[in-house]
Amino acid sequence: MDSTQTDERVVRVGCPAHNCGGRCLLKAHIKDGVITRLETDDRPDSIADPQLRACVRGRAYLRRQYHPDRLKYPLKRVGKRGEGKFERISWDEALSIIAAEMQRIKETYGNGALYVPYGTGGSSHTMGSDTAHRLMNLFGGCLNHYSSYSWGVIEQITEIIYGTNETGNQRQDWLNSKYILMWSWNPAEMRDGTNSDFLIKKARENGAKVVCIDPRMSMSAVSLADEWIPIRPGTDVAMMSAMAYVMISENLYDAEFVRTHCVGFDETQMPTGLEGEESYKDYILGIRDGIPKTPEWAESITGIPHETIARIAREYATSKSGVLYQGYGMQRRAYGEQAVLVGCTLAAITGNVGISGGWASGMAYQSNDGGPLWSLFPVEENPVKAAIPSFLWTEAALRGEEMSAEDGVKGVEKLDSNIKLIYAVACNTLVNQHGNINRATEILQDENLVELIVVQDQFMTSSGLYADIILPVCSQFETWGLEDGWKYGDELILMPKLVEPLSETKSDYQICAELAEKLGIGEEYTQGRDDRDWIEWAIEAYREARFPDVPAFDEFADSNMGVYSVPVTKPAIAFEDFRADPEVNPLGTPSGKIEIFSKTLFDMGKPDVIPAVPKYIQEWESPFGAEAEEYPLQALGHHSMGRVHSTHDNNDWLREAFPQRVFINPVDAEKRNIKNGDKVKVFNERGALITPCRVTKRIMPGVVDIPAGAWWNPNEEGVDQSGSTNVLTSEKWTPWAFSNALHTIMVQIEKVKS
Repeated sequence: MDSTQTDERVVRVGCPAHNCGGRCLLKAHIKDGVITRLETDDRPDSIADPQLRACVRGRAYLRRQYHPDRLKYPLKRVGKRGEGKFERISWDEALSIIAAEMQRIKETYGNGALYVPYGTGGSSHTMGSDTAHRLMNLFGGCLNHYSSYSWGVIEQITEIIYGTNETGNQRQDWLNSKYILMWSWNPAEMRDGTNSDFLIKKARENGAKVVCIDPRMSMSAVSLADEWIPIRPGTDVAMMSAMAYVMISENLYDAEFVRTHCVGFDETQMPTGLEGEESYKDYILGIRDGIPKTPEWAESITGIPHETIARIAREYATSKSGVLYQGYGMQRRAYGEQAVLVGCTLAAITGNVGISGGWASGMAYQSNDGGPLWSLFPVEENPVKAAIPSFLWTEAALRGEEMSAEDGVKGVEKLDSNIKLIYAVACNTLVNQHGNINRATEILQDENLVELIVVQDQFMTSSGLYADIILPVCSQFETWGLEDGWKYGDELILMPKLVEPLSETKSDYQICAELAEKLGIGEEYTQGRDDRDWIEWAIEAYREARFPDVPAFDEFADSNMGVYSVPVTKPAIAFEDFRADPEVNPLGTPSGKIEIFSKTLFDMGKPDVIPAVPKYIQEWESPFGAEAEEYPLQALGHHSMGRVHSTHDNNDWLREAFPQRVFINPVDAEKRNIKNGDKVKVFNERGALITPCRVTKRIMPGVVDIPAGAWWNPNEEGVDQSGSTNVLTSEKWTPWAFSNALHTIMVQIEKVKS
């Protein structure tokens, strides 16, 4: 804009992505200290270096920035936990209370009683939970956690079969693919890397056939795919096993690649000492259990005609370069480990590993450098060695002293203490995003269990209602930050401070720095740096770690370039060297090869739930179990375009564009006398919610879909009024990764009488 005509300035800035799968560029128009307008990336566009165009969430961000409900002052609870009764207090009083309680709990129970839960609402170095982890570690440590709610299974189990999570070709290589299976993958709505949907479109224009396998006709199925195949939730392994049967019985698999690069496919490839155990081929052909995993066998399980299963198997196996991309919903289920393993196995036996246009599946961090670093902010080493799975924090609050390796504890034989203090930063997983909300809130209400809960956030979230102290955080536009790409991408985005913080809000870093001062470790915590200084430090760290040519801080900021990017002119291919010579370039697995049979899993001694080869296991809640008599419908909770997990649920523009409702097939609606737009009750033994419904053929019969992330809002009877999916989900975890299985849900639905 012409500066001679207005005093408005325009600044390129990273979108405050929270835990979005994208990292995008915004153009912020600022006048008189107020952001008046947001646009998106206008740089030259190319396949090698595509624009980082923001979605509707980024473009609607001003409704969050200037929302009237933003927290403005520190608050102290005055009622019972969960009642939502608070009084305003000063920063000095709030931090003094927290510091005193941290000291008391440390002296009484030890550092292992302190806990910073999994929280991903901020991710720009000086905004987010890393700031609290640094504080705790310098204070003597706190109970660690590992894995995540998003990738708990896939990130851990991929390493079992490949010995690494760096299993993805750079995405520009999709344009060399002939066949792309989007398996419960929905980049058009949830953003799995900025521009993933754009590159799929380009691959399709380049001749690739794109098939979407998903219980719902997602926006990705509509806008990116040639074909949508609805599948019964939780049965993906059955379909993939039947595809393997077709490939094996029709000799469509890459026998030479399997022979030279894999372990455990058949009886000739078994690990030493385990020659007599069941191979993958034995399982698929039904040699031991007497059940060949034919397409006919899979049809009754998946709801997909056997002819379709066989056709998809043949198309994928004969395409010569194919992508089987696994979405994350299928690994957030009971026995989610099997879905990841069998997807990787199909990629391996079709020879799609280590080739251009192929895809090894699994976690798929991008080849060449492992992809983005997320954050280089130094949290320092944690003196406490004990770690729990992130999803099991409720167990650690209830029975931490009883937890051991059987509960996923790492680093020690047994925990020394229950969790007694929770310091939740950029985190809504205490309530809203955790399994079985009603159980979680019962735990949080008990002050004899967790003695202090601190929530540090921008809004009064569902989790904030259970806090003893609430600390108000400024927005990302009100401080300095820096974003690496998400899972994919070769760019670094500067996030300059645009406007002054609202009222008494402060950055996560500033809050932790002031708390560190109260604890007597202020100088050690800050090293004399403020938020801006740490971003300058981080850029120099990126020079050494990933981007040697990135401009220095002053040049980066003064140029208003917004983003530094490295064009991808020759996409890197995961496992290219391994494919060329597996002896010279072995994998990080015990055998050095792709482990279709895993001795690591075999040694667990739990073949029914942790088999050594990938197998279909009926879920603990399913249409085939006794529970289906009372709760006959499977429920999904997909990521809506209107939210990033629970973030943006209070954005009125996005609520209007993407209203919360349950999606139900006409067949199931007619049985219950439900009409489009009716208010319905969705319920099971764990809880109930009421929300309007959308009757649509875009969800398969027997399945309902409730977009995840709506803020829990119970009435006096405890029935949620907002459509919060997690009142229905379970706290039960997967058997090997100890990760959430939030998508394994059986429910009933009925019309609400007016």
